[in-house]
Amino acid sequence: MQSLFSLESLRHSRRNRWLAFVILATVFCGPAVQRLIARRVADLSDTTVLRDLVYKKIGGEELKIDLYLPKNATGKMPVILWIHGGGWSRGNKKQCPAVTMVKQGYAVASMQYRLTSEAVFPSQIEDCKAAVRWLRANAATYNFDADHIGAWGHSSGAHLASLLGTSGGVAALEGKDENSKYPSSVQAVCEISGPADLVRMYHDVSAESSDIATEAKQAIEGLIGGPMADKQANAVAASPMTYITKNDPPFLIIHGEEDTTVPVSQSRLFAEALKAAGVPTILDIVPMRGHGTGGPRFEPMITSFFDKYLKGKQDTKTP
Repeated sequence: MQSLFSLESLRHSRRNRWLAFVILATVFCGPAVQRLIARRVADLSDTTVLRDLVYKKIGGEELKIDLYLPKNATGKMPVILWIHGGGWSRGNKKQCPAVTMVKQGYAVASMQYRLTSEAVFPSQIEDCKAAVRWLRANAATYNFDADHIGAWGHSSGAHLASLLGTSGGVAALEGKDENSKYPSSVQAVCEISGPADLVRMYHDVSAESSDIATEAKQAIEGLIGGPMADKQANAVAASPMTYITKNDPPFLIIHGEEDTTVPVSQSRLFAEALKAAGVPTILDIVPMRGHGTGGPRFEPMITSFFDKYLKGKQDTKTP
């Protein structure tokens, strides 16, 4: 190895140190370790990171948001709000795949919201709307473009991102906070592997006997506050499909064809309903991929989508 690389000469560069580590791992470690190492953290060298900013206080609890800002940005920045997944019952804002968009000139916000162990629906969407309003209320402080905010999420985070998109102006889901005078609407939504019709999904997974289907059913019950037989009205109210109108923002929907957690039919039906209402919608059903669909392969498509609708770039690679 020393004949190929002088490791001492690489110590002055963080990027090169990582490269040397990966090469050594490739030689001496097994495939599983190599795959783990390959999942490197995002390069934040050109990013200003502001963590744990309080965007909402409720019941003595502070809900927080992390901001990732380009260091050399000029002019107002469009914003992408990342909403984490985890069956509405787990997960946190620390893991933010959307941070890759900082290099494309976006401000990125990753939010905490109340999990179902703390509160049932509509608490989760109320928190998401409060986060959007906070971004607008603080646009001057951080140089945000308050007129161009996008939402992006995976799984249950995709569900909440979609609900942000379709329920703009629905008073019953707005909640109240100190920024209530600001609108909670978003101008573009990217959702990956998200539920759209909770009633239908509940019945679809109830027909399955797998552990994954059972977990999906329990996750929905946790969100709506009980069994579907007792809480169907809550499930309808929590479904992005319920609120579709022609005024909804554009959607990019990505879903693995082999998803056994959230049936791919959820995205197919959602995209069909959006298109029928006249909403610009792109649906990408990915062959041979499951619920974990995502990653670098989709970054060009997602970037192109947000560039078109948040930056007004018409020269787009998005189909």
